[in-house]
Amino acid sequence: MPLSYSGGFKETVGRIREYEAVGVDVLFVPEAYSFDAVSLLGFLAASTERITIASSILNVYSRTPALIAMTAAGLDHVSEGRFMLGIGASGPQVVEGFHGVPYRAPLGRALEVTRICRMLWRREALQHDGEHFQLPLGPQRGGSGLGKPLKIINRPVRERIPIMLGGIGDRAVAMAAEHFEAWQPMFFLPEVADPVFGPHLREGSARRDPTLGPLDVIAQSYLAVVETGEEEHAALRQVREHLALYIGGMGARGKNFYTTLVSRFGFADEASRVQELYLAGRREEAIDAVPEALVRGLSLIGNPERVAERIHAFSRAGVTTLNLRPVAPDHTRQVHDFAIVRKLAG
Repeated sequence: MPLSYSGGFKETVGRIREYEAVGVDVLFVPEAYSFDAVSLLGFLAASTERITIASSILNVYSRTPALIAMTAAGLDHVSEGRFMLGIGASGPQVVEGFHGVPYRAPLGRALEVTRICRMLWRREALQHDGEHFQLPLGPQRGGSGLGKPLKIINRPVRERIPIMLGGIGDRAVAMAAEHFEAWQPMFFLPEVADPVFGPHLREGSARRDPTLGPLDVIAQSYLAVVETGEEEHAALRQVREHLALYIGGMGARGKNFYTTLVSRFGFADEASRVQELYLAGRREEAIDAVPEALVRGLSLIGNPERVAERIHAFSRAGVTTLNLRPVAPDHTRQVHDFAIVRKLAG
């Protein structure tokens, strides 16, 4: 279940035990260019007892690798071993526009960050000579020569905190399957997941270290168990609005990862139309242009039978964790919907 950074966070956390009670297993806190995710995750650690808390995602540009590792170790400590580190590249609009850092080599940076994190959690002295990071920083890369290999002072709760990679490109998918405990694409359409993602998942899995265990495939979806056509229409409208924002507005013309992905799902003309309308400021038309098959395919929205069918579709496609965004109109209904999903999923 994702927790919004844009409002209502403390109110949701105040009722989080109800979500725990009906079987929600993981809370994901995103980070874009609002409040930082780490503060909210620390608040969650103190407000929960059983549930896993996860960043979704921390970008690999705005913090140093050691700081990411220290932060993950700290959150794992205060949550008593319940933290999952989600990392990814974000995009040039945020990285360059908000943080002022060049958006270069996202996958290479993510892999080096992962290796440095695991080294720090094992309490090894940090020595890394990579393409993107050097520890200690030597004079040949602008250092003073006074840096020394250091290890973290505290003893982490775990020397292997699970790391999730957020990514949808072919190389990112293969890298997640090879090097990470978990992988989360932004959108996952079960009916076409294998031709889009399957070859790259298999490529990475063939090189996977068995000590990582099976890859946790975390698919985002939308949830509403509805009773009337009006409820269904309202829930699907929320999905349309969210998809239009990402397909149309999360990137520039010709450089939008989500437009590209939806095109690969088989909706190339529709994705181009949504982006064209959105960038022209015609938001309502863009929302209406999001194809019905995409909205329903990405969602768990409908009566219990329909929801059960979609759960099994995601499972058959290899999904092991559903990150469900509730779109029911109120908290009571949202908790009820999660309880139904838990029962249907078994």
